[in-house]
Amino acid sequence: MRKTKTKTVTSTTYLRPTDLNDLQQIMAEHQGRAAVVAGATDMIPQMRAGRTLPAVLVDLCEIAELSFIREEHGSIAIGATTTMAKLASSPIIASGSPFLATAARQVGHPQTRNRATIGGNLANASPSADTAPPLLALGAAVQIMSPDGAIRDVPLHQFFHSYRVTDLGEGDVLTRITFPRPPDGAAGRFTKIGLRSASSISVASVAVMLEMEETTCRTARVAAGSVAPIPMRVFRIEELLEGHEIGETLVEECSELLRAEISPISDVRGSDKYRSYVASAVLKRQIEMAVADRRTFGA
Repeated sequence: MRKTKTKTVTSTTYLRPTDLNDLQQIMAEHQGRAAVVAGATDMIPQMRAGRTLPAVLVDLCEIAELSFIREEHGSIAIGATTTMAKLASSPIIASGSPFLATAARQVGHPQTRNRATIGGNLANASPSADTAPPLLALGAAVQIMSPDGAIRDVPLHQFFHSYRVTDLGEGDVLTRITFPRPPDGAAGRFTKIGLRSASSISVASVAVMLEMEETTCRTARVAAGSVAPIPMRVFRIEELLEGHEIGETLVEECSELLRAEISPISDVRGSDKYRSYVASAVLKRQIEMAVADRRTFGA
């Protein structure tokens, strides 16, 4: 029997399902009319500004199955409603992917981090989503539940289609994020550049994960945010790094290639040229530091 809590606010019906079965029924019943929220740190300002008014608002906060961080068969799994505060303080994240915790700590104010969720940060599909670059560098995938209850896994680099457009169809819900636990010999780095030291939207952000054997790169993943319509993996830089000894010349080539691969815009936070310069400079530093501290994950 459905235990959904229902409330009508102005012309929006507010529903709070208590488990995934309840959620699936609601999304099937209201397909095309329902918007999903958890922390609602983006939706509420949008509604107050009159930019959106969904007929049905579905709050995921009471679904315990969607809030967790755990290790599963060599992977790390994170429930979609896990808050940034929990992500930032998790021992599992600290030991397995500390640069993801770094990104979570840079999301907004403490009050925001207590409400904002990792699922919302990704589903919102902002180019400046703080957790997207490190998750892309970790090779993450998202799990999506359809209104008919079907489950599919989508690599995160295929999840973002265009500006604020994702692989989520009508009635779909992002339920979890998973990524392989980085192996020994891997090191990850994330840097966000903003207009101030805290609580800012990024001007540019870059994440790098390198798996090293001495000074030779075995595998590489590089991702960037706020420099294209979507958070992006930079595959050509990964190909340039893999199988090669990392030295000054190669790092400079990667920096130059990043400038060619990204397509930043100019806005109130910075010009396209500034974003390009900052991103390429950050990438150089990250590669150098990842090589230097490749024992980050216990190698």
